[in-house]
Amino acid sequence: MLLKIHPKNPPPRLIQKAVDILNHDGVIIYPTDTVYGLGCNVLSKRAIDKIRRIRKLDEKKPLSLICSSEREIQTYSSGISNSIFKMMKKILPGPYTFIFEASKANPKNILHNRKKIGCRFPNHAIATDLVKSLGNPMLNVSLKNSDDILYNDPEELYEEYKNQVDLVIDGGVIFAESSTIVDLTEATPKVIREGKGFSEIQNLLNN
Repeated sequence: MLLKIHPKNPPPRLIQKAVDILNHDGVIIYPTDTVYGLGCNVLSKRAIDKIRRIRKLDEKKPLSLICSSEREIQTYSSGISNSIFKMMKKILPGPYTFIFEASKANPKNILHNRKKIGCRFPNHAIATDLVKSLGNPMLNVSLKNSDDILYNDPEELYEEYKNQVDLVIDGGVIFAESSTIVDLTEATPKVIREGKGFSEIQNLLNN
């Protein structure tokens, strides 16, 4: 199914339609402030296994969460200092993936003996409204085509994945760019991938 949703003012009834699918072990494709992602309810083992099959991911592949607030990130991570939380408040929502020590709130099947989890709080109304309505984070995996290029057109995604996912949300064509990944598991934050928003967070980390 292809469902068009306004990217800045998502109608609640359409968001709920997508959430109903997530609550029944569904897998969806949806827009964020960086890329179109493949997502599911983080509490659905069946849907997580389906995502791993679609993307051909082994169980050791690290996965990330889409959250709807800094407080929700705190729930699924541990060891966030006051200084890191203040930094997050300055730049979130935004195009960043933060790597934290995983808390016990994370389902074991997404960790597989890993002690770290990636968390995102994107600046995109569709993504955050989905999580708010769902009541817990979504599991997130970025989508790339066979040339390792990020997708930006939801209709192209629909043609590619319509037989593998339960829903593709059309939030319009986006300028796809990877998120900046910051590892916050050590005393000193470390940027491990430069992406969208890199200059802003670099300035914060250097001051």
